[in-house]
Amino acid sequence: MVGTTLNEIRTHIEMLASDGGVYTVRCGRTGERPVPVSGLRFEGRATANKAARATEQYRAALRRYDPQLPYYDLIVCEDTGGLASAAESGGLSAPSSRNPSVERLSESISTRSELNQRQQVKFCHSTAAAVFEALSDDGYDDTEAAIMGAYFDHAETISDPNGLCLRLLESMATELDSRLPPEEQAAVLASAATRRSPPETTDRPVAATLSVLEDSGLLGGYAQSPWSVGLRDGTRSIVAQISAYALVPRDGRLPVLPIVLELYRHQPKWQPTSLRVGDVDDGWQLTLTMATEAAPSGLTTARIES
Repeated sequence: MVGTTLNEIRTHIEMLASDGGVYTVRCGRTGERPVPVSGLRFEGRATANKAARATEQYRAALRRYDPQLPYYDLIVCEDTGGLASAAESGGLSAPSSRNPSVERLSESISTRSELNQRQQVKFCHSTAAAVFEALSDDGYDDTEAAIMGAYFDHAETISDPNGLCLRLLESMATELDSRLPPEEQAAVLASAATRRSPPETTDRPVAATLSVLEDSGLLGGYAQSPWSVGLRDGTRSIVAQISAYALVPRDGRLPVLPIVLELYRHQPKWQPTSLRVGDVDDGWQLTLTMATEAAPSGLTTARIES
């Protein structure tokens, strides 16, 4: 037993990983490398075996939330295929008419795309797991079941795992918004934030939050205004513009759960109380209000204003 929560187990596995490792963990039947070892390499066979055992523990814990999660026969493999094929191709293959620089650029773009997809899946999975744990511990069984029901509906029509992860966050935001009053939404998100690894201290929580989402592939870019301070009520407001946001609106409301959850992680003292959304030409304009004490609203989804 290396931990009791999904995040603890994942962190343990990531600490075992090594960028230069030649061992991987995969399914002996299908060859697939499932979450949370997808894309990870390990220095030695013994270390990879530890990662395989932790992966089984992780997926057993995750199955509490998703009973239909696939089972894998995990094995450890020495993976030198990429190195071998690169060595064998040198000087032995027939001349090619393709431009080598174009090929290298294509490979670089492909590698970045795969990395972005892995980061996106990892972020969505970690965020969803933290919220599920908070719902379970706080006794919101009906809400938890409703989210999983919506997730199963999507799983029947979506085969892309990246798209399915995004739909899970959208369903989660929608169900929380429709089933829990704002104060309870705030309590769940605050609890979920404590289940993620604590970020570095910052005096720019909004920029730090949007940077995390950008690095995780949930948005393409952002810009923000300076803070404005409400002298009467003691609130602070900021306007941010984001582009290429990965979550899509539902019924005129934009899912903002991952944004607000990250804000709770980066600034627990100044809590988000409202998030207004405007539709602009190249993305969304967010008006965020934070306070030390105030009644919250619009924390998991926000109505899109004209």
